[in-house]
Amino acid sequence: MASFNEILGQVKRSIREVSVEDTKARVLDVRGDARPVLIDIRERDEYEQGYIPRADWIPRGFLELKVEDLVPERDREVILYCAGGTRSALAARSLGELGYTRVSSMAGGFRAWKNAGYAFERPRSLTPEQIKRYSRHIMLPEVGEVGQGKLLDAKVLCLGAGGLGSPSAFYLAAAGVGTLGMVDDDLVDESNLQRQILHNMDRLGQPKVESARQTLQALNPDVKVVAHQTRLSSENVLDIIAGYDVIVDGADNFPTRYLLNDAALKLKKPVIHASIFRFEGQITTFLPTEGPCYRCLYPDPPPPGMAPSCQEAGVLGVLPGIIGTLQANEALKLILGAGTSLSGRLLVFDALGTKFRTLKLRKDPECRVCSKKPEDIELIDYEAFCSIG
Repeated sequence: MASFNEILGQVKRSIREVSVEDTKARVLDVRGDARPVLIDIRERDEYEQGYIPRADWIPRGFLELKVEDLVPERDREVILYCAGGTRSALAARSLGELGYTRVSSMAGGFRAWKNAGYAFERPRSLTPEQIKRYSRHIMLPEVGEVGQGKLLDAKVLCLGAGGLGSPSAFYLAAAGVGTLGMVDDDLVDESNLQRQILHNMDRLGQPKVESARQTLQALNPDVKVVAHQTRLSSENVLDIIAGYDVIVDGADNFPTRYLLNDAALKLKKPVIHASIFRFEGQITTFLPTEGPCYRCLYPDPPPPGMAPSCQEAGVLGVLPGIIGTLQANEALKLILGAGTSLSGRLLVFDALGTKFRTLKLRKDPECRVCSKKPEDIELIDYEAFCSIG
């Protein structure tokens, strides 16, 4: 009967092994779909001592059960690692038997990675209460405890605490986004309550940001809500957005949208833009280093009076809920590094027909703002630019 070492030797001869140097070059230095999926198969106590950046965690005992959720494509490249390279070699053979054609084991495992002096991260430690609260997130391979830690560490700014900002902030808070900034200088009015779900009759006349803070912190005490009771301007926008990772744009006027676009490009902040009008909503994501920006989509504002607001034209109450929730979804994907963003695509929703359609957006190489270097972008008088006031 063959010994374990003999069997292990046979296994290693039948699979592909990659070095820690090759793993680093291909996982950490490559972006997009060309990057292999890196899976840490160690047990929880090992994982909590540190893990390789960008690695997904599936303990060895659950690998065959959960790998299809994480990697549905059998021809996607996968690299497995454990502590020393033994368990990952055996696991690589097992995945091969499941039909995965490009599976490798990282030789030497996490120990070799550390000995090479490469950077590693430690997962955020969740409390028992947090593990229970976010259990439906944690069981998703695309989230897990690592992803939930990313959400708790994330800082998202919601521009507007109204129709779009309400559902966006509500679901971001429920998801455990650790810091939510709310920017709005308006007060709660009875006409808001048809669609702005953060507010209620008891808060009429209160600042919207304060009403939002009460609702969000009652929903999730983990969340710190920062109230910015002001209107964005060229004088304050850079200071306000600088401390946030992602910006959710629920602005209802063109000067603010252009201002936010230019400031976000200057500070290299992603913006999840959306707008609503009567029965139609649209949403896209603007990434500062790739894809088009708001000015590529709308180089010039419409003439005054040609784009009435919800106050002037009305809006179906549920519409901002649908679009705002999609904004929250985009924000969560960006924070988690999961899925595909709406960068380069405009998603349009028709509430009357219950139809979605997607329009392709292209970056304008001659764009007056995103074609510049960030340091060369200047903030202007946006009210004058839009011929308002």
